[in-house]
Parts: sequence; structure tokens; C-alpha cells
Amino acid sequence: MSGSESETLELTPVIERARSRFEGATTEHELRALKAEILGKKGELTAQLRSLGQAPPEQRKLMGERVNAAKAEVEAAFEARLHQLADAARRAELEAPPFDLTLPGRVTAPRGHLHPVTRVKWEILDIFRSLGFSVAWGPEVDLERNNFERLGFPPDHPATDMQDSFWVDVKGATAGVRALLRTHTSTVQVREMSTREPPLAVVSGGPVYRRDDDVTHSPMFHQIEGFLVDERTNFAELKGVLGEFARRLYGPECSVRFRPSYFPFVEPGAEMDVTCVFCSPDDGSRASCRVCKASGWLEVLGCGMIHPEVFRHCGIDAERYRGFAFGLGVDRVAMLRYGIPDIRLLFENDPRFLTQF
Repeated sequence: MSGSESETLELTPVIERARSRFEGATTEHELRALKAEILGKKGELTAQLRSLGQAPPEQRKLMGERVNAAKAEVEAAFEARLHQLADAARRAELEAPPFDLTLPGRVTAPRGHLHPVTRVKWEILDIFRSLGFSVAWGPEVDLERNNFERLGFPPDHPATDMQDSFWVDVKGATAGVRALLRTHTSTVQVREMSTREPPLAVVSGGPVYRRDDDVTHSPMFHQIEGFLVDERTNFAELKGVLGEFARRLYGPECSVRFRPSYFPFVEPGAEMDVTCVFCSPDDGSRASCRVCKASGWLEVLGCGMIHPEVFRHCGIDAERYRGFAFGLGVDRVAMLRYGIPDIRLLFENDPRFLTQF
């Protein structure tokens, strides 16, 4: 064997360098990375094994044995250091302060919660369900006929203008049939009365859409609509149901009042107010209350006796049956409940805001 070939097989420095680098590793991850550099596909010893193909045939066996022996020594050095690191980690764990198994677990991610609007919506629906109403749902894209005509809106009503609603193009629709994003949940009332026989007591809720956008209005907001139809329904029953609803929502001390108002699908119609939940005449705060403008009352919903024209469009005998209906904005109730000054905060999805509720 020539001198140059002997130098090629001098692997002691490679082994010593590997041992030194292994001793310098302080973590298992670092140690395994060093092993890959030395014994991996591009490692120094792997390169020696690949060079055997260029050696004379009579020397390949001896060179292979020496490279494999060096590789075994490097593997042994790696395993020894790996055991040292494991022992050190175990000693550190045993010598550390004792771990209290009774401590609560650590939550890696905070738990989510219902959006304030969703929370209020389900609270209101649950109240009406406890009063004997069933819950129904309807599509958010509906026919113009269900949204306006069958509810008694005249063709020239401002709500039917193109600039006040979001109209939808439906491919293949019959000529003259138009669709839109529903502007109120009253479309569910029409659908329920058209497909079911009285007596009926139904409440529904969900998003509605109008072309409004300011601190008190949003292009998308949430409503709850309810109605009751029977043979002897009257306005006194309407006041009784809504008064009980207000007391369950705002507390037993809450009072209500009704003011005449106009809605196309009810006659007579009224606005219902509740006593302001933010001020009290006893502590002198009412005079400075900005929410109710010192009036002591907050408007919360519209209501009235269902117009006979609506019954006619839905195939119900208006001579035999009577009913009342009501609707309220869930977003407004949530704003009053949580003291939110701008409706747009509800839909900007800012976690810094939503985590406060």
C-alpha cells in the first residue's frame, strides 16, 4: 500500500472531530443534526465509502473495513452523548420544584363564545318559545311577491324602490318575477300562513338587508318577527304577550307603552316602548340620560293587528280569523344590552371588541 493510500485511510482525525462536536451539543435536536452532517448522505464518512469504487480492487476490502470501523466508533460516540443528554434532562426534571398535579390545565387556545347578537337572538327566541310560540326559518333570498306584495305593500311604497333594497338576478327566472335579499323577516310570516292552517303562533329570526350604512344602521342586520293567528285574537292579547316578553327580557320592573304607528301589513299598528334600562327617576340620572334623551322610554319594536289583505294573500279567511304580528331589531337590543354606541362595531370582527362580551 502506498503512502498516499495510507493517508486516505487515516480516519482518526475524523473520529476525533466527530466526538468533539458531539460533546459540544447541548440538546438532542442539535446532536441529531450533527450526526446527519457526519453520517448522512453528504457526510464525511459516507464520502469515504463512496470513494472505494475508485480504489484498486486489492485494497477495497481493507479500506472498507477501516471506514466501517470508524463509522461504528462515531455511532458509539453519538449514542453515548445521547444517553448523557437524556440523563441530564431526567436529573433536571427530578431536581426541579415538584409539579402540582392538582393545578388546572393550561389552555393553549382561548375558548370562543357566541357573538353578542347571536346571544341576544337566542335569548329572545327562547322567551317566545316559553310563551308557546314555535320557531320557523326562511330563505334570505326571496321573491318580491313574498317580501312586498303579499304583505300589503302598495307598488309605489318607498321600500320597493331599487335604491332601497338589494335586488338579485336569477338566471332562468320567469319574466316579471324578481328576487331580492329579504328586507325583513316578515317573509317567514307569509310562508307559514300560506302553508299551515290556523291557529298559529310562530316566531322567526335572522339577517335582513337594506341599503343603509351609518352609526345606527347597517346594510345587514338581524330581526325577529312573530305572529299569532286564531279566531278570537285581539289587541289586548298582543299587549299581554309583548308586555310579558319585555319583563322577561329586561326584568320584572320593566313597564311598556304603545304609541300609534303605521305599517303596511297591520291595522291598527303601534310602536312599543320600554322604560329606559340605563336611567332611573329615583337617583336623578334620568335628566342626563343620553340613551333615552331624558324621556325615560326606549323604542324596541313595532306591532299591530294583521291586515285582512295579508290574510287574503295567504289564503286565510279574514272573516273567521284575526291575528297580531310584531318585529324587532336584534342588533338594537344588543346595543342597548351591552352599551354599544356604533352598530358597525358588531360586524367588524375585531377580537379586541368581541372578547369584552
